[in-house]
Amino acid sequence: MKQGVAAKAVVKFISSFVVAALLLFVPAGTLDYPNGWLFLALLFTPMALFGLFLLIKHPLLLARRLEGKEEQGEQKMVAFLGALLFVAGFLSAGLDERYRWTTVPVWGVAVASIIFLGGYGLFVAVMMQNEYLSRTITVESAQTVIDTGLYSIVRHPMYGASTIMFLAMPLVLGSFVSFVIFLFYPLLMVKRIAGEEEVLERELEGYSEYKARVRYRLIPWLW
Repeated sequence: MKQGVAAKAVVKFISSFVVAALLLFVPAGTLDYPNGWLFLALLFTPMALFGLFLLIKHPLLLARRLEGKEEQGEQKMVAFLGALLFVAGFLSAGLDERYRWTTVPVWGVAVASIIFLGGYGLFVAVMMQNEYLSRTITVESAQTVIDTGLYSIVRHPMYGASTIMFLAMPLVLGSFVSFVIFLFYPLLMVKRIAGEEEVLERELEGYSEYKARVRYRLIPWLW
């Protein structure tokens, strides 16, 4: 099993890196894009290290994370819009670098980099607390409600972590234009969470009671 998961992970890693690099450097018209290289390092270095850790210690969780095909029509649309947002955000960052429409100050890039890594750390913590996390909305036969750790504070900490990362990304890339585009990401998460909770309430025993205990979906004391 590990060999198959490892091969799939390597292919996914390389293809993701190539796609991200093309979306950034082609519109920038140059490889001399320091913010682009910084972002790639911040994203793919911890991704490689954490992926190796999962392969060794939690190969089943890694296999779940590599699955990315949604079955539900509404969530397919959310996934498509998310991919479109990602492409538009990266292309605009590259074009912003080429034409210098906006500039994020060095201190802003530094703060955004720290926030991005913090979001990544939160993402890792969530994955360590929930072995059933996958990229698609599914409920497995042996799955139970996770209500400890971060899940005792909000019901969807993974989406909170990804929102932090997506809002920090364009600032790491040095583009306020891209940041405006990525502001639509939280709206997609609202739609994603609504669809996921419908499935969990219907198919996961104890989830309705969990919702009653943990009131907040994404942001403590707010929503």
